[in-house]
Amino acid sequence: MLKTAPGKGYLTEADELVFLLEEVPRKLRKLFDASTVKFSLSRTQWRALGYIYRTPGLTQTELAKHLERERASVGHVIDQLENAALVERRSAEGNRRIWELHLLPKAFELLPSLRMEADKTYDRVLAGLGEDQVAMLREMLATMSSNLED
Repeated sequence: MLKTAPGKGYLTEADELVFLLEEVPRKLRKLFDASTVKFSLSRTQWRALGYIYRTPGLTQTELAKHLERERASVGHVIDQLENAALVERRSAEGNRRIWELHLLPKAFELLPSLRMEADKTYDRVLAGLGEDQVAMLREMLATMSSNLED
């Protein structure tokens, strides 16, 4: 266990590390929020497009799990993406109660710009780190993630 930071009372070095681990995603979310505004998308909508692109035919329930959101709130996100002509719901073959999600041509036109914006963000967050450091960071974060699984 990491020791108490000098002059910090009850704050430990582990606290400082975990605070930093929490600060990075918070700043990343803020940066992504700012970068999606120019596309009239929320970060959640952007992420939804990414998951649907990666897995065409994804259901709303599956998307909700990926986004860690309630199914109803994801339904609202899909409604917005449908209104923007980016996504459509199609009934699943053999089960008309299940809706599969598919990207529309307008979304495919938007994806290269979203990709460039994401790459700018990633370049910014990883600036100053060499390939070996990024590989080590990936390995450390994977280990931490594994440590937290049930």
